[in-house]
Amino acid sequence: MLLTAADWPQFRGPNSSGLGEARDLPVEFGPDKNVLWRTPLPEGYSSPVLAGPRIYVTAAGDGKLFTIAMERATGRILWRREAPRPRVQEMQRANSPASASPVSDGANVYVFFQDFGLLGYGPDGNEMWRMALGPFNNPFGHGASPVLAGGTLLMNIDQDTDSYLLALDKNSGKVLWRAGRPVAQRGYATPVLYKDQVLIAGSYRLTAYDLRTGKQVWFIRKLPWQIKPTPVLDGDTLYFTTYSAESAPGQQENVPEFAEALARMDANKDGKLSKDEIPDAKVKARFDEYLDLDDTGFLEARDWDQFRERRQGESGLRAYNIAGAKGDITDSGFLWKSAKSLPNVPSPLIYQGVLYTLKEGGVFTSIDPKTGEVLKQARLEGALGAYFASPVASDGKVYAASEEGAITVLKAGARWEILKVNQMHEPAKATPALVDGRIYLRTFKALYCFAQERQIQ
Repeated sequence: MLLTAADWPQFRGPNSSGLGEARDLPVEFGPDKNVLWRTPLPEGYSSPVLAGPRIYVTAAGDGKLFTIAMERATGRILWRREAPRPRVQEMQRANSPASASPVSDGANVYVFFQDFGLLGYGPDGNEMWRMALGPFNNPFGHGASPVLAGGTLLMNIDQDTDSYLLALDKNSGKVLWRAGRPVAQRGYATPVLYKDQVLIAGSYRLTAYDLRTGKQVWFIRKLPWQIKPTPVLDGDTLYFTTYSAESAPGQQENVPEFAEALARMDANKDGKLSKDEIPDAKVKARFDEYLDLDDTGFLEARDWDQFRERRQGESGLRAYNIAGAKGDITDSGFLWKSAKSLPNVPSPLIYQGVLYTLKEGGVFTSIDPKTGEVLKQARLEGALGAYFASPVASDGKVYAASEEGAITVLKAGARWEILKVNQMHEPAKATPALVDGRIYLRTFKALYCFAQERQIQ
């Protein structure tokens, strides 16, 4: 079975772009309007993916982890497979043990659970292979989803220690290569593909790896430490947004190297720094949660080097030309940067020649992708809450789902307009899928399929 333009095979659709080719999408919908079907599901924040006649989601309920396959036409559950759960990882309250979205090649489906690792299932739910991973050192939990590049399955594992990008043969689960990411810490962005490269936005750097070997090709420095939004591509231009409250422009500082820090602060000359030896009250307050990465009770050389990177990172929406990129392109590939209205979680969207961002509080911004100039910025009245889902677009419309379950439909364009705010009356964190003239929206309780009234009759 081959994927087609009418599929949405991974998180946020083709290459995590958020772009569909659906037409005649409904503007008005809700629990009692333009519903083609509704299927109750256990809770999970992963987005639905669609391949051929199937829909796949992951979920967590009653202490168990599930991969669920549904019939695309009706929402009927075809099979449900339970994954092993040898542990319950620590995570932030805003996260879920079923946050990573599945990825499908049109026949098989592949899933990641932070409480187990990776699994591959065939069309009938037959387990093809499994790979136990972890436990992981990420107290906020994971957020990145697996992606496919031909026959290669890619999964990024960023954590406070031993971060890596893993490449597996999709059919056997055999490891093809593993690329260490020594600079990376907590990361939540899903990989994106560019020609023969895989791009990862992570702590302090955005890095490109060769898809065949896992070797680093190029990188961009001076980013904040926690990267949640996934980058988007438009030809050879890369757009990505990064945000950290402590990395606003003008707050960067040059932190001394570890040897110099020891000379200044290591009172007992044991070659490491305890909390009591650090005079900076702000640094001391974050010692346990953010700085002591391996939980030894001390800051050693790696902890300090990461702290230095962190103090140099700067939040911003950036544009880069990555054609022929090699090595450090922090300056050479740079096009423009903006520090206005930066999202924490939602990924940017580029659609019909306009770049969009969506910030918490319902602040929606259209931007000239060539210059970074803000074209229009306003709040989505009636949908001012928190946002975890990323905006998606098709049929001349942009769809934005708030955590409170307000789904805003906008007329796309530099001077975008709100067409309708639809209230689901159920929370939602999953990014919607736009396929076949239908909207597939997952709330905390169910997966909905919305369509124009004539499709329902």
